[in-house]
Amino acid sequence: MEARIIDRSAIVMQSPLEAQFVPSPLKFAGPGTNHLLVQTEYSVISAGTELAVYQGLESWAPLPFIPGYGSVGRVLEVGDSISGIVPGDRVFTFGSHASINLITEGVVVKTPDSVPAYLLPLAIRMGEIATTSLRVSSAELGDFVAVQGLGLVGNLAAQQFKLAGCKVIGIDVSAKRLDAARACGIDLLINSAEEDAAAAVRKITGGEMSQVVVEATGLPTLAGIAIDFAAVGGELILLGSPRGKYEGSATPLLWKVHEAKTNVTLKGAHEWSLPIKPTPGIKHSMERNAKMLIDLLVSGNLHVKELITHMVKPIDAPFVYKELYGRNDNYFGVIIDWTDEK
Repeated sequence: MEARIIDRSAIVMQSPLEAQFVPSPLKFAGPGTNHLLVQTEYSVISAGTELAVYQGLESWAPLPFIPGYGSVGRVLEVGDSISGIVPGDRVFTFGSHASINLITEGVVVKTPDSVPAYLLPLAIRMGEIATTSLRVSSAELGDFVAVQGLGLVGNLAAQQFKLAGCKVIGIDVSAKRLDAARACGIDLLINSAEEDAAAAVRKITGGEMSQVVVEATGLPTLAGIAIDFAAVGGELILLGSPRGKYEGSATPLLWKVHEAKTNVTLKGAHEWSLPIKPTPGIKHSMERNAKMLIDLLVSGNLHVKELITHMVKPIDAPFVYKELYGRNDNYFGVIIDWTDEK
C-alpha cells in the first residue's frame, strides 16, 4: 500500500523545558498486521516520567519527542491479524499525546461505555503501573502497608492494597494529595512535612511497623527514609522509578537489608517485569491487570474521579508542564481532552 500522510496534532517536547502543541503529520502505509490506528479522545499526563522527558533526562526519549503513554480513543483502522476489535470500538492503548496514534505495542483492551471515557486513561494506565507493587509484594490480608508518595501511582497502589484487605497507611508532604487520598478511602494518613513519619507509623501499628512499604515518589533519598517504616522481616518495594542523586550515605539502608535483626527485603516493581499478554505459566500480565482495573472501575471500587485536578485541552499542555515542573501540587491529576481535535 502506498504511504499517505495523515494530518494530526501533537504535544511535542522540542528541547529541555520547552513543550509545544503543533501539527505533527503521521506517515502511514496502513496498519501492520498487529497495529491499530486510533483517534484519541483522552490521554493522561504521567508527571514523573513526562517531567523527566521534559527536562531531557531520558535517553530512550531523545528530543524532540511526543510524550504520553496512556490514552483512550476510537479505532479508525485495524491490522489484518487483530481479532475482536473493529473500527468504531473504543479502546485503551499506550498511545501518546497526539490526536491520532498508530499503536504498535503495549496493552490494547476494549473499554466499556458504562463509565465516562475520560476516567479510563488514568484508571487503567496509572492504575496498571501501581498494580505491579501489589503483584510483587508478599502482602496478605490484615498486613500493614505504608505507601510513601500519594500522587496518581501511589494513591492507586494504596487503594489496591486496601481492596486486597491490607491496612494501608498513606504518607505525603502535600495536603492536597493527602486530601485526595482521604476522598479515595485511605484514612490512615501521615503528613511527613508536619510530623516524624516513622514515629507516626510506629504509633499507628502499635510498634509493629509495616510488613510492606511502597516507595512511590521515585526520589532515591526517600528510599532511605521509607525503609524505616518497615517491620522486621518486611519489604521495601520501589514502585517509583528512581531518578536523581541519592544524597547522604546509603549504608543505613543497606544495613537494614543485610542485618539479621531487621532483614528487610528490597524489591523492584517496574511494570515491564510482567508480560504484556497472558502467558502460560505466568500468573499475571499487563493485559490481565488492565482488565481487572476496568472491572474495579465499573463496580465503583476504584476511585478515580477524585484524583482529577484538571481537564485541559492540548493547547494548554505547555502551561501544565511548567506548573508540574514548578512542583505545583494542584496539578497532580491532569487529563487532556482531544475530543475537538479531529
